[in-house]
Amino acid sequence: MQTLNKQAEARESFESFALPHTHDLFRMASSLLRNRAEAEDAVQECLLQAWKSFDRFERGTNCRAWLYKILFHVVSHQRRKWSRLWLAEDPQILEDTLAAKTEIPDRLTDEEILAALRKMPQRYAEVVMLADVQEFSYKEIQDTLSIPIGTVMSRLSRGREYLRTELASMTPAHAARA
Repeated sequence: MQTLNKQAEARESFESFALPHTHDLFRMASSLLRNRAEAEDAVQECLLQAWKSFDRFERGTNCRAWLYKILFHVVSHQRRKWSRLWLAEDPQILEDTLAAKTEIPDRLTDEEILAALRKMPQRYAEVVMLADVQEFSYKEIQDTLSIPIGTVMSRLSRGREYLRTELASMTPAHAARA
């Protein structure tokens, strides 16, 4: 009887701490994988792993960041498992993003912003989305992606600049639609 009570408490605790983040996990997985079915699989695997290791989750810490860390590990594993190759990064892209700042249109649609994010190299997109969309701190991003904090800051800076450049390049098309 006592074992059943502990199991019920664990389930209720998991449901109250972890499950409210399911939608956000799915949005992030969709952005990373760019495939709905793969994103659903990744979130399901993430939640399964979280449930299996929930006894190791420290109450009072950031459950959302803990889940994102699991999600990023799952996505990384899926990429290796499915033998997907990341697009080769053109070194010229970074040089171009370090050039003079260009003006971003005043009005952009969500689709335009998402299209610019999809063009961004994945390693920058991950950090930009965690920082600017999910509002994670540098420390939380460092822990989630298991990268040094200097790398977080560098990727965030380069990612934001890349995004600015992409969005600024939409000015002529945007002006023509207005």
